[in-house]
Amino acid sequence: MPSAAQPSILPARPRVKPEVMSPVGGPRQLRAAVEAGADAVFFGVEGFHARAKVGFSNEELPEIMRGLHERGVQGFVTFNILVFDRELREAERQLMHLAQSGVDAIIVQDHGVARLAREICPDLPIHGSTQMSITSAEGAELARRFGASRVVLGRELSLRDIGRIAAATDIELETFVHGALCVSYSGQCFSSEAWGGRSANRGQCAQACRLPYDLLVDGQRRELGDARYLLSPGDLYALHQVPELVNLGVNCLKIEGRYKDAEFVALTTAAYRKAVDEAWAGLPLSVSAQEERDLEQAYSRGLAPHFLSGTNHQTVVRGRAPRHRGVRVGTVRGTTERGVLVELAEEVKPGDGLVFDPANWRTPEGREEGGFLYGLWQGGRQVETVRPGELAELRFGRGAVDPARVRPGDPVWRTHDPALGARVRPLVEASDPVHTRPVTAHFRGHVGEVPALTLTDEQGRSVTATLPDPLAPARNRALDEAGLREQLGKLGGTGHHLAALTVDLGGPGFLPVSALNALRRDAAERLTARRGQAPERRVAPRLDDVLREGTTPQPAAHDPQPRLHVLVRTPEQLDAALAQRPDSITLDYLELYGLKPSVERVRAAGIEVRVASPRILKPTEQNLQKFLLSLGAGLLVRSGGLLEGLQGAPDLPALTGDFSLNAANVLTTRALLDLGLGRVTPTHDLNARQITELASLVGPERLEVIAYGHLPVFHTEHCVFCRFLSQGTDYTNCGHPCESHRVALRDERGRAHPVMADVGCRNTVFEGRPQVAGAHLEGWLAAGLRDFRLEFVHETPGQVAEVIRLHRAALAGEVGAAELEGHLAALAEQGTTQGSLFVPQEFERLPALPVL
Repeated sequence: MPSAAQPSILPARPRVKPEVMSPVGGPRQLRAAVEAGADAVFFGVEGFHARAKVGFSNEELPEIMRGLHERGVQGFVTFNILVFDRELREAERQLMHLAQSGVDAIIVQDHGVARLAREICPDLPIHGSTQMSITSAEGAELARRFGASRVVLGRELSLRDIGRIAAATDIELETFVHGALCVSYSGQCFSSEAWGGRSANRGQCAQACRLPYDLLVDGQRRELGDARYLLSPGDLYALHQVPELVNLGVNCLKIEGRYKDAEFVALTTAAYRKAVDEAWAGLPLSVSAQEERDLEQAYSRGLAPHFLSGTNHQTVVRGRAPRHRGVRVGTVRGTTERGVLVELAEEVKPGDGLVFDPANWRTPEGREEGGFLYGLWQGGRQVETVRPGELAELRFGRGAVDPARVRPGDPVWRTHDPALGARVRPLVEASDPVHTRPVTAHFRGHVGEVPALTLTDEQGRSVTATLPDPLAPARNRALDEAGLREQLGKLGGTGHHLAALTVDLGGPGFLPVSALNALRRDAAERLTARRGQAPERRVAPRLDDVLREGTTPQPAAHDPQPRLHVLVRTPEQLDAALAQRPDSITLDYLELYGLKPSVERVRAAGIEVRVASPRILKPTEQNLQKFLLSLGAGLLVRSGGLLEGLQGAPDLPALTGDFSLNAANVLTTRALLDLGLGRVTPTHDLNARQITELASLVGPERLEVIAYGHLPVFHTEHCVFCRFLSQGTDYTNCGHPCESHRVALRDERGRAHPVMADVGCRNTVFEGRPQVAGAHLEGWLAAGLRDFRLEFVHETPGQVAEVIRLHRAALAGEVGAAELEGHLAALAEQGTTQGSLFVPQEFERLPALPVL
C-alpha cells in the first residue's frame, strides 16, 4: 500500500469542502453510491457517452434525478464523446431532454457541443471532461470560453501542478482520486481507432494498452522479464492525498469505474467520504489496514497515487499483468498431487477466489491457473485456519487448477473474497436510507394557534407543516424542548437526520405523540418533495440558428493548385524535404535547441516554415509559448492551453490547429477558427467521407488534411525509454536514452510501432504502418480541399523524398490512386493502411447535415 501524502503545499484558493463523486453504471451502483455518502454521481444516458455498455435510458432519467435530489445527491450526465456532423440534430434533442429532466450538469468533451448546450439551455451547468486534455490554467480557461463552469483535470498532474492551476484560475476543479488509469492522455488515444475502427473518443475503447508487447531497441528485442504489459498502468489510489487536495481548494474528488460492481462503488465511496469529512474537520486520516485491504480486494491492478505524488516512471507501469489482482496472500513453494503448497502472507478460507500469477511472459497464451479454494491442509490434515508465515497445501475443485502449470516463486493473489460482500451488503442492499443529510427544525407552539414545524435542509430550502387544530392548554405534562427533540428527531426512513432544533413555545400546551408524529411525517414528506422538484429551465432548440450564425463557407477558387505540407522529425528528414521543395515544412523535433537553425535553413530556402507545439503543456511548460513565438515561424497548434495562451498576443504568426484539438464537427471547427487559426486539421476520428462533408460546412480552404502519416496511437506521460533503458525515475536522472536509441513496440501480430519522446518527455507510440489517403484524394480534390500534409516518423531520407514525389505526382493527376497506393505499400517495410480514413458501409445510415 502507498505511504502518506507528499509534503504540504500552501493553499492556492479558498478552502472548500470537495464533493465526493461516484461512478454509476446501473441501479445497484446508484443505490450503493447514495447510501455510502456520495455528494454526486456520474452516469451515461443512452448515446453520446464514453461507456457505451452501461447507463440508463431516457425514460428512466427524470425519476432517477428526482430520487437523487430527494437524497441530496447531484446527478451529472456524461456527454463526453466527440459528436459527428450527422449526429448534431440528435445531440440537440438529447441535450434538451437532459436539461428538462433536471440533471445537475453535463460532462462534455466536444467544445462545439459545449457551446451548443449553452445556447440550448443557459441554465444547464457544463463541466469540461478530462477528455479535453486539460493540464493547465490556460486549458481550463479555454473550456470556460465554451461554457464550462468546472473542468476535470488530466490524471497525469501532480499535487504541485494542481496547486499551480488552482492559483491561476477560479474555475471549479475536479480531479480523479481512485480507479483505473489510461496510459494515454484522455482524448489523445487513437489506438482503438487505428487497430479496430473503434474510437476511444466515441466510447468504444478496445483497451489495446492492456495487451503485451515486445520492446525493440535499435531493432533488437529487449528481454522484459515479467513486464511485457508495458503500457498497462496500475490503478490510482489517492486516499492519503485527500487532505492536500482539500487544502488546495479542489472542488470535487472523482472515483473512476462505471464498469465496476456495486461493492466497488460502496467501498470506495465510503472510504473517500470519511477521508473528506475528516480532512474538512482538521482530523488526521483514520483509515485502517482492513479498510485499505478491502479497497485493494474490491479491484486493483496495484494501488498507488502515481502521478499525483510526482513522476516516477519505474512505478506507474509494473507490467506484470493487466488484470485485477486484489490482495497478495502468499507465494508458491511447491506442488502436490492434489494441490499447491503456499507460504501464506494473509489468512485465506474456503470460498476465496485465488489466482497463481506466472507473469504471462512464461505462458504465451496468457492463461492463468486459479479457482475457488476448497480447503487447506497441513501435515495431511484439513485445517480451518493457517497463520501468516506458515506453509499450507491449498486444494481446489476437480480440474480447477493444473499443478503442473504452477511454479515455485509464483505470487498468489486473492481476486475474490466472499466476506467482502457481506461487509458491504448493508450499503448495497439497504431498504432504508443509511447515509442521511442534516436538517434543522423549528417548532412553534402557542396555545390557541395551530402548531407549525419548519424543516430546512443544508442548501437552505425550507418547508412548513401545520396541524389542523389549535394547540390546547396542557392539563398534565406540557410540551418541552426535550420531548420535542425526541419525537421530531425520529426521521428514520426519510433520508434526513435532525442536526439542530429550536422551539418557540407560548404557554403550556399539549399535543399527543400521534399528532407530533403526524406533523413530523408531513414536514419530512414536504421537504423530500421540495428537494425532488426539477429546476425550472429555459430550453429551446438552437442548432439551426447556431449554424446560420457561423461563417458561411466561401466557394473555393476555380481549380487552385494543391499544396503539400511536410512534417519532419529529424535533421536528416529535413535535408530530404528541402530538396523536394514542398509548399511548407513543419519541424517537430525532440530537442528544442535544434529548431532555430533548422527554421533558418527552411526560411533561407524560400519555403514557408512552421514549428509544431507539444500536445500537452503543464503549468510550468506554458513558457514554451514565448520560445516558439521567438522563432518567427508559423505554429502548428496542438494544445488547447497554448491556443488559449495565444489569445490577445501581438504579432502572431500564421496558426494552424492540429488533429489533437479534436475538431470533429462544424461547430467545433468554426469555434477554433474564430480563435485565430487559419486552418484546422480534423481529428483522426473522422473518416474520409466525413472530412469531405466537414469541408462543405466550413469551407475546404479552412481545412488541412493528412494524406500520409503514422497514426499517433498512444500519447502518454509514462516514458518507456526511462522505464526500460535506465534506472532513473524521470528526466533529471534517466540519462536521456531517447536521444541515443530508437525504440518500437511489437504487438502480438508482429507489427512494430515506433516510440518517440517529445520535449516534455511524453511518449508517442505511432502505428507502424503509414496511413495513406490515396483512395480518397480524388474525392477530396473534387470537394475543394487543397492543403495536404505528409507526416514522417522513422522514415529514411530516401523514403521521405519518394513519398513527397509520389504525392506531388498524384495531386497533379500523373499517378492514379491504385498506383500511388502500390508504390507507398512497397516503400513501407510493414505495408500501409487506410486506418481511420476507411469509410464503413453503415456510415450512410444517418443523413448528412445540410449547409445552411
